[in-house]
Amino acid sequence: MPYFDTASAAPLHPVARQALQASLDEGWADPARLYREGRRARLLLDAAREAAAEAVGCRADELVFTPSGTHAVHSGIAGVLAGRRRVGGHLVVSAVEHSSVLHSAAAHEARGGSVSEVPVDRSGAVSAAGYAGALTPATALACLQSANHEVGTVQPVAEVAEVCAAAGVPLLVDAAQSLAWGPVEGTWSALAASAHKWGGPPGVGLLAVRKGVRYSPQGPADERESGRSPGFVNLPAIVAAAASLRAVRAEADAEAARLRVLVDRIRRRVVRLVPDVEVVGDADRRLPHLVTFSCLYVDGEALLHELDRAGFSVSSGSSCTSSTLTPSHVLRAMGVLSEGNVRVSLPPGTPAEEVNAFLEVLPGAVAGVRERLGVSEPPAVAAAAPEAESLELDALGLRCPQPVIELARAIGRVPVGGTVTVLSDDEVARLDIPAWCAMRGHDYLGESPRPAGTAYTVRRRS
Repeated sequence: MPYFDTASAAPLHPVARQALQASLDEGWADPARLYREGRRARLLLDAAREAAAEAVGCRADELVFTPSGTHAVHSGIAGVLAGRRRVGGHLVVSAVEHSSVLHSAAAHEARGGSVSEVPVDRSGAVSAAGYAGALTPATALACLQSANHEVGTVQPVAEVAEVCAAAGVPLLVDAAQSLAWGPVEGTWSALAASAHKWGGPPGVGLLAVRKGVRYSPQGPADERESGRSPGFVNLPAIVAAAASLRAVRAEADAEAARLRVLVDRIRRRVVRLVPDVEVVGDADRRLPHLVTFSCLYVDGEALLHELDRAGFSVSSGSSCTSSTLTPSHVLRAMGVLSEGNVRVSLPPGTPAEEVNAFLEVLPGAVAGVRERLGVSEPPAVAAAAPEAESLELDALGLRCPQPVIELARAIGRVPVGGTVTVLSDDEVARLDIPAWCAMRGHDYLGESPRPAGTAYTVRRRS
């Protein structure tokens, strides 16, 4: 069964499996002890730290291992904020950061700190100017992911790092999605990553903090991992994580070139094979293995189930795959279509035949979901005479993608220049109706509150 969700978790690399098995036999003792077994464990830990630091691009004494990438992010943010508390309590993050960063930001705000979010463009990228505008004399820390986990857009870390350095503000980079492909460029101050993203075992994170960055570990003191990650280390998993990181780096250039060809094939062909599809994320500055697209008039959860039944494991940022019934914060910040959203992230070694098979299955899967929603083919503008200058549709109680389907069916009932207003209590309509207008070439006139729900008004242009 083709697994196309390596952005969530990569399959265990063969080198990681071998290193894990070997270190289970050799690395079970306490590396802090001076007897033979402890010294042997310490040698393994030191070698793993050296290998990981080389891959990250830092000194070995700047890097510690944590129980997860999320733990690394939380510890890194809390430690730098605490170390620079005399500067101020202002934190700057991008609007598309991983939830671990945003959760840390929310916790900081709840403790009395302040947070600024830097917006992104429609491709999901921030600008150095955006960060420059957000920094203040009270800014203690800025955070920026190296590449987006949902759409694959690579961020201008080096440029943002220059802006932060000029302002005397440290920059923490979440490198979870990109570290397998190469070191993070620029003069970053702290970096976090997670082994299960590159084919290492789950339960191992990395936190690197450059010398000279003020850092104050939070929580009870612990003598292990420089006091930054308390508790007995999972040495076998750490050894496997470091070994697999070195292995994937050795393969990275060739594998990136090969997977980029396959992803380009998906990007080109999906818009030809499936009507009304929007490929999101930057077309050029992106991860080599990841592509995300959204399909109009499609229930995202139903589409994922359909693809799963066909043998393909993919992910989604659609609201209808979420328990909150709201689209991902990434898609919302980008202002792109969220319904029928599919993220394909290819693991190393993916054969071209599997990608071709996916492209053969996808059109039928989308058509099947649309048909079950009553859209046998994408709604077209009616050829009949318009009914009225303006219409109002009651879509209360309808969930994504039904409000947009109703809008598409109704737009031909008004003349060019006429308006259709959709009354909806589905939060997703706030994102998907403007996105539909951008795709279809109509004018989105805005929203207004109603006693029940919100009214979204669209003007027909053609």
